[in-house]
Amino acid sequence: MTTPRDMLIMSLDRTSGHPPERGDLSLALAGAELIDLLGAQAISLDGDRIVPGYRPAIADHLLDEAASALVRQAPYESVDDWLWRRGRDLSTAYFAALEADGQLTRQREGRLPFSPRRLVLADSPARRLAVDRWTSDEPVLAAFAEALGIRDERTGDDPSVVDDEVATVLAVVNDALRHLEFERQRRAIHDAAFDNIWRGE
Repeated sequence: MTTPRDMLIMSLDRTSGHPPERGDLSLALAGAELIDLLGAQAISLDGDRIVPGYRPAIADHLLDEAASALVRQAPYESVDDWLWRRGRDLSTAYFAALEADGQLTRQREGRLPFSPRRLVLADSPARRLAVDRWTSDEPVLAAFAEALGIRDERTGDDPSVVDDEVATVLAVVNDALRHLEFERQRRAIHDAAFDNIWRGE
């Protein structure tokens, strides 16, 4: 399994099938892809710029797709630009991949034929591995969970990420998530003001 898939599984597992906003997940998934590519030595960082390395064989097709999508010409792409470009609808692709692999199923929420369906995690080896990684307080997965607001209440200090490049990616992901939340709030305020004008308030 990969960090993006483990993160997505845990986001479903910890939120009873109702994960965080798709936009938040997409940004975090794009960041998780970078961390796995760093681990595979397929990239390195020069400041906040993603410098492609050698092109390894990657079994996971979405992570392989990410490696193929890297900008390979100087001045290269910033981590922030990558998150917004690669992250566009990325959660949809990962949900589809998990469903195609039989790791997600759809169950009706009610008894009526037209009741909405929700995604439910299958009891799979992949889910058990993700849970093991979660319960071991693996620093990267814990950091993504914290950023997405799905951490449990825990005692003691959170495990820290010691790799500087990984820490850089995580910091940029956190900034991008805050920016996205700011835009949501700004849009909500704008829409509310527009509604008030039409109602004459």
